[in-house]
Amino acid sequence: MTESTETAPLLTERHGHVLVLTINRPEARNAIDVAVTTALGDAMEAAESDPEVRVVVLTGSGDKSFCAGADLKAIARGENLLPTEGKRAAWGFAGYASHHISKPTIAAVNGPALGGGTELVLASDLAVAADSATFGLPEVKRGIIAGAGGVFRLPTQVPRKIAYELMFTGAPVNAQRALELALVNRVVPARDVLATALDLAQEIASNAPLAVQASKRVGQHIVDGVVISETPLWQISADERAAVRESADAKEGPRAFAEKRTPVWQAR
Repeated sequence: MTESTETAPLLTERHGHVLVLTINRPEARNAIDVAVTTALGDAMEAAESDPEVRVVVLTGSGDKSFCAGADLKAIARGENLLPTEGKRAAWGFAGYASHHISKPTIAAVNGPALGGGTELVLASDLAVAADSATFGLPEVKRGIIAGAGGVFRLPTQVPRKIAYELMFTGAPVNAQRALELALVNRVVPARDVLATALDLAQEIASNAPLAVQASKRVGQHIVDGVVISETPLWQISADERAAVRESADAKEGPRAFAEKRTPVWQAR
């Protein structure tokens, strides 16, 4: 059953024990703004507390993009994309990147997933990608860093030197290369992405839910909703991101993007 309207920032749909969450900003290539962040974070929290939900599938609306990352136009306008108070502040980018729930999560990557889109994939337990999908961390091309876990998660999920190449160049990889690097579990035609993710989710949901959830917590070192092995890495990432964010280059990157021109870096 559909629980959201077509104009909502996030659509929710239940398929038995599987909850499908769809980022619903196709006109902005599903870029993340504060409305999406709040809605997605709250939906994840509700899924964690609902015993009938056993698996969460995250996807994007339309056929142009899974998620284009942070809404750089909103950033250029000075908007804050993340809540700054309460438990929502701890959930990170899109209310998802550091929102560690016990229920398995699957990214159904229906199109390009660059920047924060790739970070959502890295934050997911499993990923099914369309053959048209692309992945990458192009933040260095915008004067910022991949601050939603990308800079420390990517080197643990793909070979380290490949991760560094992707991080330092900002170059994308296609779906087949992502599969070879084990960044995703499966690559299928775009029309089959959600169905394939749902099949995988239903297979997981057929198992004993408490055992699955305990296995995830142990496998990911989750204690009281926190991945304890990542705690110092989040602090390092936050410190570096804050320092870079105050630079002239960090202001130039989103401005140049909004003005559709090549950025002029000053290294300051």
